[in-house]
Amino acid sequence: MRTHIVLAAAAASIFALFTLSALSGCGVESVGTAATAAAVKKQEIEQGKKTMEAAQQKLNEAVQVTQQRADSAAEEK
Repeated sequence: MRTHIVLAAAAASIFALFTLSALSGCGVESVGTAATAAAVKKQEIEQGKKTMEAAQQKLNEAVQVTQQRADSAAEEK
C-alpha cells in the first residue's frame, strides 16, 4: 500500500513538471511573438516618421517656390 502512495506521489510530481514545462514554453513563445510584433510596429512608426518628414520638406520647398514666384511677379509690376 505504501508503495502505491509513493508511486502516485512520484507520478503526480512528474505530471506537474511536464505541465509546468508545457505552460512555460507557451509563455516564452507568447513573449517572443509580442517582442517581434513590437519590433515590427517600431519599424513601421520610424518609416512613417521618415515619410512624414519627406512630405513636410517637399511642402516647404513648394511654399518657397511659390513665394519666390510671387515675389518675382510683384517686382515685374
